[in-house]
Amino acid sequence: MNRSGRFDVRTVTIAPGGERRFHEPEWRDALVFVERGQIELASASGASERFGRGDLLWLTGLPLLALRNRRPEPAVLVAVSRATDVSPGDRAPPGTSPA
Repeated sequence: MNRSGRFDVRTVTIAPGGERRFHEPEWRDALVFVERGQIELASASGASERFGRGDLLWLTGLPLLALRNRRPEPAVLVAVSRATDVSPGDRAPPGTSPA
């Protein structure tokens, strides 16, 4: 994980034909950018949806089981979330810029 000021930036690669079990705390409070490839989000209801390069996702609160890569190339996701070592009082109020 890379800490960039007040944000944590994490890169997740899912190998061709690979699957990563969905564990919500891993994705909580993160904007997820599909940097390369394509992923399929598999839900508990059996439905699935595909997202590709350039898509921006919010996975918090979704009833997902797994993130899958059905393509022949790796899928690369970049997750950006607030830094966990910043206390709430140290965060800039909404609509303002950090010092």
